[in-house]
Amino acid sequence: MAGKKKKNVKSNTIALNKKSRHDFLLGERFEAGLVLEGWEVKSLRENRVQMQDSYVMIMKGEAFLIGCLITPLLTASTHIKPDPTRLRKLLLNRQELNKLIGAVERKGYTIVPTAMYWKHHRVKLEVALAKGKQDHDKRQTEKTRDWQRDKRRIMKHS
Repeated sequence: MAGKKKKNVKSNTIALNKKSRHDFLLGERFEAGLVLEGWEVKSLRENRVQMQDSYVMIMKGEAFLIGCLITPLLTASTHIKPDPTRLRKLLLNRQELNKLIGAVERKGYTIVPTAMYWKHHRVKLEVALAKGKQDHDKRQTEKTRDWQRDKRRIMKHS
């Protein structure tokens, strides 16, 4: 009897910024579109992206992704010179932009990208309003996470 073949299911997630959860207390999240060039989309399909040190900056009433590294493929076109760390405009509606601008200017928040994923054949970026964690907050989070892991282990073996 032939076994069922598993379909090659691809995840919609392109990249996660795990460092943002460690360094920041994340608040409200927003979904933004990205303005990309053709070679960047091809590189994203190959998961050649790094969001570790990236952040979002508001300039002239528009949001831009800064520091996101999208490595060009070797087969990229010869008539363009790809810039892996160029500014990429984020597509947000005016209400979302106003909310982000107000939080950054008045309340001292930072806007950090947390995830990049595919949605209906388009690249979306999840950004979050964030407050920076201090060292003692990071240690407390790590202690809590370790205790939860040990508690699950103890309950499993009991």
